[in-house]
Amino acid sequence: MSIRHVRKGLSGLAVALVPLSGSAHEIVGNRFFPATLGIDDPGVNDELSLPTVDSFKTGDVPPIRQRDVSAEFSKRITEDFAISFGTTYTFLGPIDPTVPGANGFQNLETTFKYRVFKDPVHEFVMSVGLSVEWGGTGAANVGADPFNTYTPTIFFGKGFGDLPDTLPWLRPVAITGQVGYAIPARNFTTTFGRDPDTGELTSDTEFHPRVLNWGGTIQYSMPYLKSAVMDLGLPDFINHLVPLVEATLQTPVANTLTSGTTTTGTINPGVIWVGNKFQVGVEALIPINRQSGTNVGVIAQLHMYLDDIDPRGIGKPIFGGSVQPASPFAR
Repeated sequence: MSIRHVRKGLSGLAVALVPLSGSAHEIVGNRFFPATLGIDDPGVNDELSLPTVDSFKTGDVPPIRQRDVSAEFSKRITEDFAISFGTTYTFLGPIDPTVPGANGFQNLETTFKYRVFKDPVHEFVMSVGLSVEWGGTGAANVGADPFNTYTPTIFFGKGFGDLPDTLPWLRPVAITGQVGYAIPARNFTTTFGRDPDTGELTSDTEFHPRVLNWGGTIQYSMPYLKSAVMDLGLPDFINHLVPLVEATLQTPVANTLTSGTTTTGTINPGVIWVGNKFQVGVEALIPINRQSGTNVGVIAQLHMYLDDIDPRGIGKPIFGGSVQPASPFAR
């Protein structure tokens, strides 16, 4: 998903969280990093997340039931450089029986991502990227901003397969993370109106904060345990699972006069089942505070590995030959 982005809900309401689909699966040495649902992964590949669905109650007062359906397509230009395109359709429930809900598309988003370092021996990979949210391409009634937002981001992943053989149970563990800085193209928006009692002209100014988007995952790869550590003779279904916990957080750090500086986000425990050509994941969305939400939500995703499905066609980089599939079972 890309990390979860801070967005406004209906006009006059507090900030709500919109999960976006995760993307990218990557293989580094013996380590396979699956696509995760909350944050983006450190690699670049050809893939399609369709659909990603979620349901949760926002941190608005009163809270609103929000449901999203997202899709994201990633395409490699070269072996190390990819561009992805994402969109989300949002359904907002009614505030109360007398106020109808709303639905519509969020702004379109494009991410440019380049893998800058890959160390197979130590199962480490790092990429840099720039995400652009195209203002005005979404519906204002679901909180889509009328201006662009630019988010330069660093992504990394590290597997623990280089630990000594005396620590075999820790070798399937991996961590991934990302840190991004969201920069709105507009510093503030001023709206004008008239006082209903006096008829005098009034104005209201909202400052658009610069936000630190940060998060990470800790994963335990059952495919790695079987293929690179030891085969315990477990059922095949279990050997395809990657239990994990994600954290997706946002902290306003500048231009915060009207937004405040409270960190919001969720902790997402879940599991991913990985196959040769696709994966299925589901996670809980646990708010870290009242501003992040009012109950536990859920997010689920079907993610397809286009570079494994059609490595000589749609899954092949535009420039360059086909490369090794990034499936945990391709070896």
